[in-house]
Amino acid sequence: MDILKNYRMGVNLGGWLSQYGMRLTCEHLDTFVTPSDIERIAGWGMDHVRLPVDYPVLEAEGTAVYVDKCIQWCSEQGLNVIIDLHRAPGYSFHNLQDNSLFDDLQVQERFLDIWRGLSRRLEAQGDNVMYEILNEVVEPDSSRWNSLAKKAVEAIRELDEDRKLLIGSNNYSSVHTLKELEIFDDPNTIYTFHFYEPHLFTHQKAYWNESFRKYDQMLEYPGSFTNLEGFLKENECYKKEFERYVGRKLDKQLMLEDMKPVLEFMAATGKPVYCGEYGVIENAPTESRINWHRDFVDILKKLDIGRAVWTYKTMNFGLTDMNGDIVSDELVQIVSS
Repeated sequence: MDILKNYRMGVNLGGWLSQYGMRLTCEHLDTFVTPSDIERIAGWGMDHVRLPVDYPVLEAEGTAVYVDKCIQWCSEQGLNVIIDLHRAPGYSFHNLQDNSLFDDLQVQERFLDIWRGLSRRLEAQGDNVMYEILNEVVEPDSSRWNSLAKKAVEAIRELDEDRKLLIGSNNYSSVHTLKELEIFDDPNTIYTFHFYEPHLFTHQKAYWNESFRKYDQMLEYPGSFTNLEGFLKENECYKKEFERYVGRKLDKQLMLEDMKPVLEFMAATGKPVYCGEYGVIENAPTESRINWHRDFVDILKKLDIGRAVWTYKTMNFGLTDMNGDIVSDELVQIVSS
């Protein structure tokens, strides 16, 4: 049985029910994603969406209904849905210093109650809905995450024996920490990673990251890491992270090397894997964005790994802009094929 059937080519709906900032208003909820957007995604040839949801949306009945609406719209268009808990009580991947989820048992119980509530709310849904336990965990090691993930799986299984579940790796769902995950004796558990390698290219000039702002190079793919050696001489604090790219070509061979931990995980465990996010920032040259996506999608297709591109609308990585206009027809064709 193909456990990832109809979860092969998808797109994230980032910025709608998650990472909305101060915009959690009726206007935002009613206009950022609409039935016509879902119809368009299906028309592109995709088979699912990954729906990032922040916990305040799920804890309030007035906003939780938008999860129901998305599932309904997708069902009408023949699309499956991954419900991704993007931000949990006591945990946010972009505000690590304030996190308490892994220290506070009461906060953990609140986290587990969210999954119990969702399991009850969506019990009538079949294989068209999958759950992703928590987005982009960042911990010193994977031990506490393994323990909490096990509790979450057990809480869901008390109410739903067969739901497909996704568990991501540590350090922002890095490929390099897949090997640290506990493998559960559960046939419907799937392991997921995110891929933005190399970040110097995919996140070039990203305003929220100091190292990418300081490097401040316009990189092309395929190409090279322009002036990286000189940059590291002046900024030695970044050597550990980026020195491996000095003198290297920015190409598909490098991408294949960065995917090696995924192949090793699959071979060692026999478990299916899924790529929940991949993409290139809009700061990169459009042709280079297209080339990078073409190579990565080709690799995933040959490995038979399902994926969801980041992201549908704006959010610095969008396939469409804030007005819903397509950034590149060729890019859409590549990630939808």
